Amino acid sequence: MSEIFQTHQGHRKKINARWEYSVIFWLIFLAASPFSMIFWLVDIYRRKSIFVDGPVTRAWLEAHRITPVIFSV
Repeated sequence: MSEIFQTHQGHRKKINARWEYSVIFWLIFLAASPFSMIFWLVDIYRRKSIFVDGPVTRAWLEAHRITPVIFSV
């Protein structure tokens, strides 16, 4: 009986960690979005080209870079 309880607790911990990771990811994504928009506009102005990564891509990559660092500590 104890083994079943421990397996259930391990599964629940995994679900909570996944949920927490998703929440932190989206918070960082939302916080990075305005800055990504500004830097995207600056890059368009500097390069005189629209062929640069868009603001959503930049914010997504920033969140993708930062979130694992937070969870590795």
